[in-house]
Amino acid sequence: MADFFSLTMDEVFRLSFHNPEPFRIDPTTLPPPAAQTIAAGNRTAIAVYAGSAMADLTLLGRLGSLELPTLVLWGESDGIVDVDYGRAYAAAIPMAQFQLLPETGHSPQLETPDQVIHAIWDSADTDFAAFAR
Repeated sequence: MADFFSLTMDEVFRLSFHNPEPFRIDPTTLPPPAAQTIAAGNRTAIAVYAGSAMADLTLLGRLGSLELPTLVLWGESDGIVDVDYGRAYAAAIPMAQFQLLPETGHSPQLETPDQVIHAIWDSADTDFAAFAR
């Protein structure tokens, strides 16, 4: 897992997206001071809610208690959290399936929303069919 708080904004974008160019933001170009304050506040909020390590070391052990169909989507180009984490999470959940999203980084909901929607719909159709039996 990348050390988010040691990364420059440029590194965050490079590691977060398969193709970072459409998403890249230079905080120094934001209209001062309100937007720059908001950008700094977002980073502070991440530190508060995610912690300095941005990892929950107890999560993997708790995933086995899930008792519902679960779809774990992961971007093949995720440079923030390695794809092996996603595979391990899916393997730890009894009713999980893992799906790797091509040409997608750490933020698939932003970068490839169509892939995300199709994966969810396809999974929901499969899960519904299994319950209907």
